[in-house]
Amino acid sequence: MKKVIVNILIILTFLIIYIIQTNFFNWFNIAGIKPNLYVIFILFIGLFAGRKMGISYGIVFGIILDLLANTNIGITSLMLGVIGYLGGYFDKNFSKENRITIMSMQIGATIIFELGTYIINAFVLSYEIEIITFVKILLIELLYNTLLTIVIYPIMQKAGYKIEEIIKNKNINLLTRYF
Repeated sequence: MKKVIVNILIILTFLIIYIIQTNFFNWFNIAGIKPNLYVIFILFIGLFAGRKMGISYGIVFGIILDLLANTNIGITSLMLGVIGYLGGYFDKNFSKENRITIMSMQIGATIIFELGTYIINAFVLSYEIEIITFVKILLIELLYNTLLTIVIYPIMQKAGYKIEEIIKNKNINLLTRYF
């Protein structure tokens, strides 16, 4: 029952993030560039709920975003699925305690998402690659995503450990009882 509630909360959080991304950040952007809250959210799911949920939610939410944005279906879902996979990989190999580690993960995930999306779109839509413009947009988005990660990290961490406890059945009390 708790896992169902966690999944419902993840879906509701996605809807809230969608509303914030499409409405609030249209007014608060830097040089017309908005942060990518979806990358932060899918990385968060992969880190705390695991690789399978990160990939699953990344693909599903990516398809929904592609349908809502009226773009080529599959590109966003593929890249968000990769971010979910990376979140699960980072969970196994890095600590989630350190804020700098989380920021580094977020920076890497944003670079991978934007670079992959840009390259795939360039091949599918066959438009000319403009490296200077892309780098400018990427740097501003990295700055924006990093600042947002710093601000929401305490909330992410508290919610993440609760989700991890429910999804992965990690209960510290059971482990320490025998030692």
